[in-house]
Amino acid sequence: MFMRTDRWFAAIAAAMMLAGCAGGGDIDSANGKAVALTKEQVRETLPNDGAMTGWKESARPAAVEMDKLYRSQACPIKGNAGCENSRFFGASTFRRDDSAAMVTFMIVAYDSGQAAREAYDVLWNHYGKRAGQRGKAFSLGRIGERRDARFDSPGFHGEPRTVTQTRVGTTLLWTMVDSMEKSKDAVNEDRARDLATMLAKRARQAQNGDAPSAAL
Repeated sequence: MFMRTDRWFAAIAAAMMLAGCAGGGDIDSANGKAVALTKEQVRETLPNDGAMTGWKESARPAAVEMDKLYRSQACPIKGNAGCENSRFFGASTFRRDDSAAMVTFMIVAYDSGQAAREAYDVLWNHYGKRAGQRGKAFSLGRIGERRDARFDSPGFHGEPRTVTQTRVGTTLLWTMVDSMEKSKDAVNEDRARDLATMLAKRARQAQNGDAPSAAL
């Protein structure tokens, strides 16, 4: 299960590298605007090399228009539930040589904050289980309008994994961190929290009309 899930995460980002580059919205919360992002804004929201100190890019940030293929990847649920009114899908992957850790970032961008709200529980019910059958919830702090996170050690030798999901305006965001090593220094709650916070800040910057610049 551990290796199959690793390959699934990596396959998403790799497939998007092979794919080919506005929106309106409403005010969603006091944190900023809930603006429907363009494909280029989705790509720019994904962390780049400059934002990922200590990590090395494995699959460059890429964004694609949501179609039948990418709905099946982003929302692998019956009827692709959770992808209704989605516009774009983005992903990238980084790794750390010092700990064999890998992080996959994913974004689904919707046409409104309401669409993202309605998809949240549907998709967390799916992605939250990828942390492991006995995943333990932990706090991400106050990032985005909603946020969830789980930690488990589902690998054959107890290798750890974290999965986070956050809603920021018109986007749903994920960070999925795992490692081929059992060391808790490779994958832990603090590292997951830092990565999820950075991605949420970049999504908010994009929806505020700024160039995403948040970094580790």
